[in-house]
Amino acid sequence: MARINLLPWREELREERKKQFLMVLLGTAVVAGITIFLGDMQINGAINYQQSRNEFMKKEIAALDKKIVEIKELKKKREELLERMKVIQDLQGNRPIIVRVFDELVKSVPDGVYFTSLEMKKNQLLVNGFAESNNRVSNLMRDFDNSKWFTSPNLTSVKAADKSDLANQFVLTVNQTTPKALQEQMKKEQEQ
Repeated sequence: MARINLLPWREELREERKKQFLMVLLGTAVVAGITIFLGDMQINGAINYQQSRNEFMKKEIAALDKKIVEIKELKKKREELLERMKVIQDLQGNRPIIVRVFDELVKSVPDGVYFTSLEMKKNQLLVNGFAESNNRVSNLMRDFDNSKWFTSPNLTSVKAADKSDLANQFVLTVNQTTPKALQEQMKKEQEQ
């Protein structure tokens, strides 16, 4: 028997719906593709923007690290300069003291005593010398003790000298001090 469609409009409607479904499906796929493409572009743009910011921050951090190193070097140089200035100021402040110490040494040395070497370490003076007798060494120690510039003389050794004209070779230490009046004057000068 021959198939006869008595209702051709149903077939046409079915075909029409099928076309519409395919069009909607195609439109949805296109919209989804465009959305995915735009979303991907948006995300890639955000990633690129963040990477460029990160690179900028790395460059700035590197520049700041260099500046920090320079600042540390400058601080080190500053400290060195301050130390040098302090040494120079101390030397300038101590210059008259050294002269006075030598002057006081000359005044303290009795006849019959002479020094072979003087060595100063911080505020302690090491004296090597020869004396005609033990009494001369005792007089030297008394003179050091009576001086405003020296304190605490300490005789380290006395022994018979090899030379015929001088009887004793001695080694003594004495502390060098600054008189209080001069210390106060120096403090006032440093404050100014």
